[in-house]
Amino acid sequence: MDWLYYVAGIAIILVGLMVSIGLHEIGHLLPAKLFGVRVTQYMVGFGPTMWSRRKGETEYGIKWLPFGGYIRMIGMLPPRQGDDPGKLRGASTGPFQALIDQVRDMAQEEVRPGDENRVFYRKKWWQKTIIMAGGPFMNFVLAFFLFGVLFMGFGVAVEKPVIAQLSQCVIPYSEVKANPDRTCTPSDPKTPAVAAGLKVGDRLVSFNGQPIDSWEDARDMIRGHGAGPIKLGIVRDGRPLTVDVTLIAQDRPKLDDTRELEKGVGFLGVMPQQVMERQGVGFVATHMAELTGSVAKSLVNLPNRMVGVWNAAFSGEERDPYGPIGVVGVGRIGGEIASLDTTVENKLAFFINLLAGFNLAVGMFNLIPLLPLDGGHIAGGLWEGIKRAYAKVMRRPEPAYVDVAKVLPLTYALAFVMIFMAGLLVYADLVNPVRLTG
Repeated sequence: MDWLYYVAGIAIILVGLMVSIGLHEIGHLLPAKLFGVRVTQYMVGFGPTMWSRRKGETEYGIKWLPFGGYIRMIGMLPPRQGDDPGKLRGASTGPFQALIDQVRDMAQEEVRPGDENRVFYRKKWWQKTIIMAGGPFMNFVLAFFLFGVLFMGFGVAVEKPVIAQLSQCVIPYSEVKANPDRTCTPSDPKTPAVAAGLKVGDRLVSFNGQPIDSWEDARDMIRGHGAGPIKLGIVRDGRPLTVDVTLIAQDRPKLDDTRELEKGVGFLGVMPQQVMERQGVGFVATHMAELTGSVAKSLVNLPNRMVGVWNAAFSGEERDPYGPIGVVGVGRIGGEIASLDTTVENKLAFFINLLAGFNLAVGMFNLIPLLPLDGGHIAGGLWEGIKRAYAKVMRRPEPAYVDVAKVLPLTYALAFVMIFMAGLLVYADLVNPVRLTG
């Protein structure tokens, strides 16, 4: 039966990805139609068509490969000089000029008589910007909605300054890391918590007279004190008590990076109680802002991270759990989530969190100001707006449309890199996948 859960998890996450991709393309489709651009196709996926239906002038369909989607708008590129007089400066000659002209001609083949004002390139700069920003915007809206469902509906695990578990003995962290199954032996010293007589259910209320309002307060005070005696105020069965505790110094993982150790921090030997608390809109917004910053840093470091993926795929190095992951890897994680020995509610929360993070990452990635990404077209629209505003202020003739065709060679090069990266991620996800569990 486990394999059925696994397959179901893959199916659920792939459907979620396809819906997310479809909504991204709707973010382009709706403003394009609103501003009068003729849209000939709306497709979710790539490759051979699984299903399609024409409604009006647009063909709507689903393709077999869930690696993205697209809408086809006519007139994405301005024509050559002479085809649209007064709107485009003459193009310079060069080794790529024939390629550029060929692509222009192919784009013009879709323009029918009467479509002159329905082509994309003729639209106002702000309309073009809105059309191309609509996809990433839809991803951000969907991510915010899903995080809202997660944090405001399911809640967030909040750590309370209440003892849920006591470590019975002191085991150096290096030994625990080397052998996660390491258990206490008679020669291991008792933890300060056990030696002081603390019990499960004790609420920590003060540390050397300073009030403790949260588990973060208690943790920071304990770690910051180092070794030595303290007076710990607790509440046990409704009665306030003061307990003398002698902390010891231990090397523990850093709070902001669990892969590095912090030397000689104070150690008590307790685990906090976790409870689920529903949060408000402010928490969702704050979480989105923090995660957006993290994703932006990851995108800046994407080349280095892809080197790590290469090494994991071909050299057997450990896969970075926080590194890039492809559609195949996301599907495998979906299978793992469905196979977890936990409640349906927890599994659903895992799925929602995964899809929310996916949408945020896709939205951020598409804002990179390079073609063929949406951000490249957004940058072109904004640059056109700046040029036209400058010409108006300086009382100069209206400038030509921004000609994105001039960067087609760079666009093809970037497209090749993206295809290579996608292929590498698929291979790495197959031979050395990121796993939720060992």
